Amino acid sequence: MQELPDIKHAFDLTEDQRMIQDMVREFAERELAPQAAEIDEEHRFPKETWDQIVELGLPGIPFEERYGGADMGTLAYVLAVEEIARVCGSTGLTYAAHVSLGTWPIHAFGCDALKDEYVPKLISGEYMGAYGLTEPNAGSDSGGTQTSAVRDGDSYVLNGRKCFITNANHAGAFIVTAVTDKEAGSKGISAFVVPRAAAGFSLEPGEHKLGMRGSDWASLVFEDARIPADHLLGTEEEGFKTFMKTLDGGRISIGALALGIAQGAYDCAKRYASERIAFGKPLSAQQAVAFKLADMATGIAAARHLVYHAARLKDAGRSYITEGAMAKLQASEVAMRVTYDAIQIYGGYGFSREYPVERMWRDAKLCTIGEGTSEVQRLVISRQILRETPL
Repeated sequence: MQELPDIKHAFDLTEDQRMIQDMVREFAERELAPQAAEIDEEHRFPKETWDQIVELGLPGIPFEERYGGADMGTLAYVLAVEEIARVCGSTGLTYAAHVSLGTWPIHAFGCDALKDEYVPKLISGEYMGAYGLTEPNAGSDSGGTQTSAVRDGDSYVLNGRKCFITNANHAGAFIVTAVTDKEAGSKGISAFVVPRAAAGFSLEPGEHKLGMRGSDWASLVFEDARIPADHLLGTEEEGFKTFMKTLDGGRISIGALALGIAQGAYDCAKRYASERIAFGKPLSAQQAVAFKLADMATGIAAARHLVYHAARLKDAGRSYITEGAMAKLQASEVAMRVTYDAIQIYGGYGFSREYPVERMWRDAKLCTIGEGTSEVQRLVISRQILRETPL
């Protein structure tokens, strides 16, 4: 097992949180690290890995025992995301999307019937979850959603498409946004739980990706798709608010994902710099390299403080809009800098797929885009600190 910073004591983790951290770290190094390069190279979603994650009970970490969860909170979940992403960003993304986007909205906003029907299945792994927000013409401008939903008796009829949807090919339940009132602006956007078997609903293959290539994605297509009316998530007027709150929490997840990738790249670079001899001494003895490592360690430490703090605010039931956006912004941009510098430390070897840092650099890029770009995070933060109406 790799030697990592002693964050257990520095962050006053509980015994249960330490247990989760140790368990997931051991699992990640034993099962995920050996195949991370292979699933990236082959663009392969490792179903067998997901089955192991489910067997360990990781999808249930933040949810109540009544649904089959462990009721251990957001921070414990964040620790699991970080440890998985440290060796395999693709698997970290799969897990984070399932929990924070595919399960949490139903748990937070669904009626009792929806919670009872879907949350236990998502926690047990009977279903994988996915979240359909992004459209070909509506990315950062999520208020520009064009997918429509029209009430027809005891159903809603959906038409439109979503793209870049993580876990789509393997999901059994989807959270989807659609316009129910074209005249009401963002208040006319609603959220729905869509069963995979819904008539008129289909999938199209996703594009080839720069990074996170072991994580599945696809486009969702709705052609007069019929969704039971009782699968409306909240009320019609609350859809925009529902997915904004979902993204607030999802940003903590992406912060943890980026943090794990950065830590993994730093571990590799530090080890390589200590072993590689140049000019008669280890690279780490060269001041230029030592200073890079110092900057990497400092950035990671700052990001970890922000991510853990945001998670603890959520666990305490306090507002975390600003802190979640800050954590996501800082961690994702730190991950880009750290992975870039890791490649530089490796030199030509870093540019080769023989070593993992080039994969980590490609994986890190998604963290500056998904769940709101860095520019959107700055918009959220600036509106909050300037006391304007938040998103």
